[in-house]
Formats: sequence, structure tokens, C-alpha cells
Amino acid sequence: MNDDAPPVTADRPDSPFHTTGTDHVTVWGSNEADTLAFYRDLLGMSLVLRQPNLDDPSQTHLFFDTGDGRIVTFFVSDDRDSNPQPQRSGVGGVHHLSFGVDPERFGEVMAALDDDGRGYNVFDRGIFHSLYTRDNNGLVIELATDKYAIPDDRRGEVLATAQRIREEEGADYAEEEHLAAALEELGLPAEPHDLPDAASGVGGVE
Repeated sequence: MNDDAPPVTADRPDSPFHTTGTDHVTVWGSNEADTLAFYRDLLGMSLVLRQPNLDDPSQTHLFFDTGDGRIVTFFVSDDRDSNPQPQRSGVGGVHHLSFGVDPERFGEVMAALDDDGRGYNVFDRGIFHSLYTRDNNGLVIELATDKYAIPDDRRGEVLATAQRIREEEGADYAEEEHLAAALEELGLPAEPHDLPDAASGVGGVE
């Protein structure tokens, strides 16, 4: 453990101001039809606002509710074709977008992607399950589901507690038992969801 590493804590930092949450993420999209087909018709996000891109009115700005009132938006134009090839980007680029799915419907998520002819990988990430696929433009989309129910207003506290426990145990990354112990320490229920077995997908971390 690096003694000089910055502390991991749910306490607010001593900064000039604090953000109040994620408002939205905006992605350069291709065209409206393909964007709707993936995000609305396959992932089930409601299209809640459609208007011109106020910086460039020749484009359309689509707003989707990701399921909890948090928004993801796309700049689209009908003269742009989708490009499903995997994206490559360096520092400053977006690696992936992650959206939550109901753990009780994880099997239905996989079946829907199968029916759509879309490839995916499922991994057991220790404290959650992740399914990775790609959207119509090759952007990696993670569909994540919690192994245990975590109240949204205490998520940071739970994860920071799991971090402390895994460090005390000398583990390289947070695993299911650390999350369960964190929930119990904080007086929260620790009943696991029934999720499929999957490989960890861990690369080079033991």
C-alpha cells in the first residue's frame, strides 16, 4: 500500500465548491434513427427532449432519461452514417458509458441482446456484475447491476467502507465479501441478488 496515495473516503473534499450529481453526458452521435433504435428501442431509455443543438442548429440534440432522471444526450445529424467499428481513443477520450439494469432482469437483458444479434461479454467484477456491448457507433456500453441493494444516497459511503475493508485485508481489488462486510458495518441489509456465474475479466491483477 502506497502511504502517499490520496485517501479514499465518502467525506466531501475541502474544495471551493461541490457538485450535486451528474447532470448529463453528451456524445457525438451519428443519425437520429440509429440512435433511437439502440438507446430507446433496445436499452429502453425514454426520449424526453428533442431540439436543435444550440451551438450548431444544423444538428439535432436528443435527450434520453437513463432510468432515474439522469440524462444522456446525443448530437445527431441525418447525413452521418453509424460506424459500428470499435472506437480507439487516447488520453481524454471516453472509454465507455455505464448504465444500471435491474438485477432481477439480467437474464432478460442478455436475451434481448441475443435477439438483436448484438455481441456482449459478462464479467463478475467483484462488487457488481457487468455486461459489455457496443452501440451503433462502436462506443463501449456497460450494463451494470449491483450484487446487493445499495441505497443511492449512501452509495459513496458503502463503496468507501468496502475500500477500507479490502485494504485492511490486503486484497488487490474490492470483492463481494468486502461489499457485504461494508453493508453490515453500516447497518444495511446484505442480501445478495441471484446473478449468473461469470469470469472476473481481471487482467494482470491477482
